Order: sequence, then structure tokens, then C-alpha cells
Amino acid sequence: MGKIRPFTPVKLICGLIYSREKIMEEAAQKLTEMFGRVDLQSPSFTFNFTDYYESQMGKDLKKRFLSFQQLITPENLPKIKIETNRLEDELRSAFPDVNRPVNLDPGYLTTSALIMATTKDFAHRIPLNAGIYAHLELLFTKKGIKLLDWTYPDFHQSGYQEFLLRVRQVYLLQLKSTAERT
Repeated sequence: MGKIRPFTPVKLICGLIYSREKIMEEAAQKLTEMFGRVDLQSPSFTFNFTDYYESQMGKDLKKRFLSFQQLITPENLPKIKIETNRLEDELRSAFPDVNRPVNLDPGYLTTSALIMATTKDFAHRIPLNAGIYAHLELLFTKKGIKLLDWTYPDFHQSGYQEFLLRVRQVYLLQLKSTAERT
């Protein structure tokens, strides 16, 4: 019989889809207050792979990722998604001229995968808690990144992948440093 062990801490990230820099800056500040210091921030990418958000958020959308220094335990992902959904509502009040000022997508990196939180059920998503599902977005391999049949189209672009590989390198160093201290 296998011994049950605690989960290895994981690297929290959050994707932000937005239309105006001021909205992104406000959201990033609030996320920092909630989850601690950001250690890596991606550039802003054009988000034009779907028109799904256009009716709520407008045109000319951008997406940016934040990576947080403090590692988390993976079982906290549902709570984090609920908190980011609450923050979306709070920002709706702060920017009343936009129906949905920001879309916040928290997730985490493990040594081998990127897992994102979602409220939408689908065949490849795993129910976690409180109506939140885990979405396996992509895998990390020795050769780089392996995309899956259901990987969102925007994750196919090299800029996202380069950023996520950098986050993974920081994460691996954090795990090594933690192991050396114990």
C-alpha cells in the first residue's frame, strides 16, 4: 500500500484578459494584495483568438500573466478561483463603463503541467470543490511544452510558452532551494 503524502507546493499564476491598461494595473494590484509579490510578469499579448468575451469586454483585448512568488498547495485552487471571481465583481463596480472589465484565470504550474481553474464543466475537466474544475492546459516535457487536444488556441503562441517555461524555471529553483533547506 502506498504512503499518503502531502502535495508538493505549486506555482500560482493568473491570466488577466482586459481592454485597458488602467484596468489591468488595478487588477494586478489587487491580486498582489491577495496573493503576495509577483515574481514574473509577461508582456501584454493581443487576445484575438476568440470573440467569446467581445460582447462583455469590448474589442482589442489583451492578455497578461502574473506569476506569484509564494508557492501554494494545489488544493487551494477552488478557493483562489472563487476569490478571483469576487475580485472581478469588485472591479465591475470600479469600472462601471465596462460590462466586464477583466477576466481573471488563476491556475498553477507543477513540474510537469499547467492546471487552470474554471467554472465550466467538460469531459476533460476534473471537479474539485464548490463548482470549480481543474483544466489540464498543457504539459511540460524535456523538449519543452506539449499541447493537448483541448489546449486553448491562445496557448499555442510562442510568447505564452516562453513565459510559462521561464515561470517553470523559477519554480524548479524554488523547489530545489526548499529541498536544500530541509
